[in-house]
Amino acid sequence: MTHDHDLVLRPTAAQTEAALAPPAGRNGGDLVVETLSGLGATTVFGLPGQHALGMFDALRRSSLRYVGLRVENNAGFAADAYGRITGEAAPLLLSTGPGALMSLAALQEAAAASAPVLAIGSQVPSAGLGGGRHGYLHELRDQQASFRDIVKSVHVVRTASQIPSAIAAAWESALTAPHGPVWVEIPQDVLLAATTLPVVTAMDATPDDVVPRPELTAVAADLLSNAARPAIIAGGGVVRSDASGKLLALAEKLDAPVVTTFGGKGAFPWEHPLSLQSWLEDRHTTDFLESADVLLVVGSGLGELSSNYHTFAPRGRVIQIEADLGKLESNHPALGIHADARLALSALLETVSDREDPSAATSVRNVLEAVRARIDSQELTLEQRILASVREALPDDSPSFWDMTILAYWAWSAFDARRPNTMHSAQGAGGLGYGFPAALGAAAADPSRPVLAVSGDGGAMYSLAELATARQYGLPVTWLIVDDGGYGILREYMTDAFGEATATELARPDFVALAESFGVPAVRTSPDSLSEDLAKAFARPGPSVVVLPALLRMFAPTHL
Repeated sequence: MTHDHDLVLRPTAAQTEAALAPPAGRNGGDLVVETLSGLGATTVFGLPGQHALGMFDALRRSSLRYVGLRVENNAGFAADAYGRITGEAAPLLLSTGPGALMSLAALQEAAAASAPVLAIGSQVPSAGLGGGRHGYLHELRDQQASFRDIVKSVHVVRTASQIPSAIAAAWESALTAPHGPVWVEIPQDVLLAATTLPVVTAMDATPDDVVPRPELTAVAADLLSNAARPAIIAGGGVVRSDASGKLLALAEKLDAPVVTTFGGKGAFPWEHPLSLQSWLEDRHTTDFLESADVLLVVGSGLGELSSNYHTFAPRGRVIQIEADLGKLESNHPALGIHADARLALSALLETVSDREDPSAATSVRNVLEAVRARIDSQELTLEQRILASVREALPDDSPSFWDMTILAYWAWSAFDARRPNTMHSAQGAGGLGYGFPAALGAAAADPSRPVLAVSGDGGAMYSLAELATARQYGLPVTWLIVDDGGYGILREYMTDAFGEATATELARPDFVALAESFGVPAVRTSPDSLSEDLAKAFARPGPSVVVLPALLRMFAPTHL
């Protein structure tokens, strides 16, 4: 009989000798970077600070590549994008107090978008912990409490021997569906203390799959197979789980129209006969989805933006596949299936029956024609022309990162992402300043292709310091700044609601001259030359800035 303990791998003689004689000069910081390397990390983001110097000094003795940004929140956005692009946990090294707290908005976006970020922050020395007021620099009474409501899990280290296990547990948490940010904190003295612990080698932190219950997928398959008017809403979970191919196969097997949420852009081919594209902020789309007798929602919680601001009221049976238990049936009663999107779609593909519906493609065309007629009636040719110019210039496989700005709101509905996992925005938490630092993180993940960042002038002001980062690392990011002299969407909201806008007008720099002062090539463009100027920037190595002075308007909402 074989017992579990008989299967434990025993070290070789060479491994034993190496463990008994670890190299001198190591400290707790070395255990951090060794653990990260053992887990498979290759790149870390962050910004040094007094209590975290043990980690940063240890980077010198590691093979990890460090990408340092100028503001912690921007470093968090960069790590978020790296996690989205690679599907790997992105280490984010932070200092205590102000440095740690500066990352909170970025970690909120990572949580909303299910981006795997492994944030490792320092703490004041152990003597200063426990909630007293000892007067240490950066001291907080309960630093981890600031993160607990945002991240998936919190992991607290108090001794050097706890470091590898805590980081491995955090890594596993970040990569368990749904992906998300996690927080590890280590006191300064633990990071700086010399250690004779063995060098950390390979760590096993393989996340468990979130597998659907077979009796639930059997019921879902029966409902879909016998539906008269099935439809599918595909969210960001489809993209995160790399399930776009499964979604396409299922939609074609069922002849079911598909709409993608703004977080699910690219999950379904834009020009496919069954594609309703992403026009979720349109009553024609809402009405069509409400009329489905069976609606399959995959990887979406049907939140505010995905439900036309909670005006969506399905009349048929809803099936919801969602890896985040907090989102499962949180907005609509459904046959709730707690599962990773890829695994659940695979199960459905194996069990649904083929159905043919020649009218499905016609229904899709009718909806899109009605949407188009509504948009065309509003004389918004400039906005559509600019978006078309961006699409024309951007290579199909290049990722794009959009800040919270009017052109991005257009892109949510009207931009063809063309490839899964290529269009990303801050629509999860909705904070400003995401576009440019996130694009830097994506370029660090894959510098072989150009990356696009899109910001308004207001959002751009959050990220100007990162022009130095882009230049220092030669990252191939083209930053399109649409300059309308203020917070354009807030100006529009306030004017509509109150008759005039307050606190929306902004003084701003000459963005072209400012970029050039960082050594970053820049050009002022126009709607006529935008596509050409973007194409030139994409073809140039390293970073570029393209400034477009333009006053854009949003299309009229349908939820009011």
